[in-house]
Amino acid sequence: MRITQQWPDPAADGDTLMLALHARRSAAAIDAWWQARGEAGLAVVLTGTDLYQDIQVDPQARRSLDLASRLVVLQELGLAALPPSLRPKARVILQSTSARMALSKGQRHLRAVMVGHLRAVKSPGTLFAAARLLGEQGDIRIDHVGAAQEPNLGEEASATARDCPGYRWLGALPHGRVRQLIQRAHLLVHASVMEGGAHVIMEALRSGTPVLASRVDGNVGMLGADYAGYFPHGDASALAKLLRQCRADQKSGPDAPGLLSHLVEQSRLRADLFTPQAERAALLKLVEELAA
Repeated sequence: MRITQQWPDPAADGDTLMLALHARRSAAAIDAWWQARGEAGLAVVLTGTDLYQDIQVDPQARRSLDLASRLVVLQELGLAALPPSLRPKARVILQSTSARMALSKGQRHLRAVMVGHLRAVKSPGTLFAAARLLGEQGDIRIDHVGAAQEPNLGEEASATARDCPGYRWLGALPHGRVRQLIQRAHLLVHASVMEGGAHVIMEALRSGTPVLASRVDGNVGMLGADYAGYFPHGDASALAKLLRQCRADQKSGPDAPGLLSHLVEQSRLRADLFTPQAERAALLKLVEELAA
């Protein structure tokens, strides 16, 4: 059996399957497959842009959903974003990443890291404002990783670094270096307005680093409804309050009860959902359904 991420030849053998990424961007390939074969063997994998933007406004994206035999969403609340009539053919497949050993993090400072290129959908402004609210609080350090894809946000990052001693903008870094920063951080901050299943969240969980995340469906679908580390999207005051609370808990000692230790335990339990073995089993089940 052959699986391809490219547009396969409709005349190829009948065991060929198509897994199309993005309902809108792959609309032409999805339509060509359907014209040649119907829905058989066709699955469409939906990202956050698909779920929370494109299928709401773009007729081609909506048509891709109708044509597919199976739909795949990458976090547990993705199903709720689909029209009810399409949910029976949708499957949740959580992505995976390798595990990293949790590193010694030290107690002199609370270290937080936010990872994501500087663009509006990632809400870097929330982090800038939180850093300013923390002001001269020198025992909370924030590292911000990502290239300035929107130049005005790069200017804001530079200004925040100039005005706030606890905030550093590191720009784009190699992936291995980013994972080391996540391993050494006490917390990952993820402030996005829209997500389909952020890879950096699973990298944090699989590195023993808990997350402070905006309460949007894409994040809740990965971390769970009862996770304690949410703040309202765009609410810098709430984010700063969570960081202060975690720092206060940290100063009480590694075994002291509090928000930080609770987040560590919740993250440890959640991490097992994002193993390569779990993703592989879910993909094989999808392939069996498509082949049938």
